Amino acid sequence: MPASLHVDHPTGLTGFLGQPDAFVAAAGSASDSDPLTASRCHGWAAVDLVVHVRTGLQEMLGGVVTPSSSAPDTDAASYWRTDVPSTDDGADPVDGILWTRRTASAYRRPSGAVGHLRMAADAVGTAVDRMPDDPVAFQGRVLASGDFLATWAVELAVHHLDLSRDVTVGSPTAECLRLGCATVEALAGAAFPQDLSDAERVLIGAGRLDPSKAGKALAAAMPVLG
Repeated sequence: MPASLHVDHPTGLTGFLGQPDAFVAAAGSASDSDPLTASRCHGWAAVDLVVHVRTGLQEMLGGVVTPSSSAPDTDAASYWRTDVPSTDDGADPVDGILWTRRTASAYRRPSGAVGHLRMAADAVGTAVDRMPDDPVAFQGRVLASGDFLATWAVELAVHHLDLSRDVTVGSPTAECLRLGCATVEALAGAAFPQDLSDAERVLIGAGRLDPSKAGKALAAAMPVLG
């Protein structure tokens, strides 16, 4: 049975800080032809993923600066079990995939997308450093600050690993991966086999690797990250 996951502010902060820079370094470490290769994220090349993460960080910034006086109604695990409210009743996942691809194609070279990613990562890093330990309103929900930061650490961990399908890049931070494992196991309601690495657990939880490595019971529950 899925469990709740509450992450305190210092732990969420430690898990998040450093990961935006790690993602930027991974995205920018390749030649301009490498980001044109496929990522692990369905429908996207690596450069499309860079655009997706950049727009996500910009959206996250809105949450960082939007404190709430309401009590949290969503934790670091249950966030992944609820759909993001849509402003377009006719939209579906394909719309989002194609919008991101069109945006990425507008750049003359992938390095331009990485440059904009770096600007967003720097802005979020500065804002998060000053973020108080108070609830925040985000996507129609209210999260404790630590849980909010943890969800974004996990988002970045998954997409960092997505970059490494066909090219070799650096790893996500250890703190970020630990939060990813804790989230996946809370959502699954069980621990993964100890012989799986943190990265493998996160990738299985996100539906990027064959779940049979986790055992029959856990495999049936995968993926748990939306």
